[in-house]
Amino acid sequence: MYKIAVIPGDGIGPEITEQAVKVLKAVGKHFNIDFSFFEASAGGAALDTKGDPLPQETIEICKSCDSILFGAVGGHKWDDLPAEKRPENAVLRLRKELGLFANLRPAVIFESLADASPLKKEILDKGFDIMVIRELTGGIYFGKPRGRTNINNGFKAIDTMEYTTDEIQRIAIVAFEIARKRRKKVTVVDKSNVLETSRLWREVVKSVHKNYQDVEIDFQYVDNCSMQLVKAPYQFDVILTGNMFGDILSDESAALTGSIGMLPSASLGDGSLFLYEPIHGSAPDIAGQNTANPIASILSAALMLRYSFDLQWAAEVIENSVRAVLAKGYRTADIMHDGCIEVGTLEMGELISREIENYK
Repeated sequence: MYKIAVIPGDGIGPEITEQAVKVLKAVGKHFNIDFSFFEASAGGAALDTKGDPLPQETIEICKSCDSILFGAVGGHKWDDLPAEKRPENAVLRLRKELGLFANLRPAVIFESLADASPLKKEILDKGFDIMVIRELTGGIYFGKPRGRTNINNGFKAIDTMEYTTDEIQRIAIVAFEIARKRRKKVTVVDKSNVLETSRLWREVVKSVHKNYQDVEIDFQYVDNCSMQLVKAPYQFDVILTGNMFGDILSDESAALTGSIGMLPSASLGDGSLFLYEPIHGSAPDIAGQNTANPIASILSAALMLRYSFDLQWAAEVIENSVRAVLAKGYRTADIMHDGCIEVGTLEMGELISREIENYK
């Protein structure tokens, strides 16, 4: 039995998460795998009912399970609250509580969605399948000192980028282990010509690489990498980088696929309890309209099968079923174009579930 904590969240979160659960149930029924689901509250929904975006009972439910499927949090309703009360703080606190330091964001071009990509056809024809691995708990977003001080003519703002050997070692190991299961290449992205933290990254990653001689390694400056992603994305397998660079590059790689509604993510840590979520937001403007694309949430469930439960083949069943539905021309509004069949959130989940039920 696999126990899964389900946190629907806000906006379109409940709608898309419902379809991901539906797909997991279809996998379980067809292949005789026992999934149990335990719903918990977080974000604005929890704030309104519990007074806290991440109630203690939600943390306890998560820790009693084997994995976490997260929807999306946030909305205009809570925009004016202080940072510690904002719905988005639930994700940051949960990552910290569970020690989740490695964020995995795959960017894959689906052949049937090639027209939605901004890339030229001659580039798309070569295909790409990129895994961006972003360090999640260090770097400039968390370094100290930080803040503002008064100076004669206004203010001085300070943000500190810092990394330790241990922080770099542990995510480098994650990157090399994942590369071993893919095409065995890691590209380390930094700014070592300028930043001391980047020079430490290079030293530590090279040291870790000694234990992974079967994996190719290369290094790119972040400005060059951002250009190469547009120019020749097919050259990349695993991209390993720090928190700020990873934040930027993962969004750039997402844009290359044509729709942010298609892309999942996983947050891994030292333990065995990991979190899976789509990279898009809560989209409150379309919540409850049955128009949201659930595929990113469904593919996040596939990542869960792969990385939490070591069910590689089951993950591929979900991914192949998504491809099959798209190849038949079914689209939600965000990826709709002429000649296709527009369906809603519920219908897309049902179509993918049906593909799984008929899978041979």
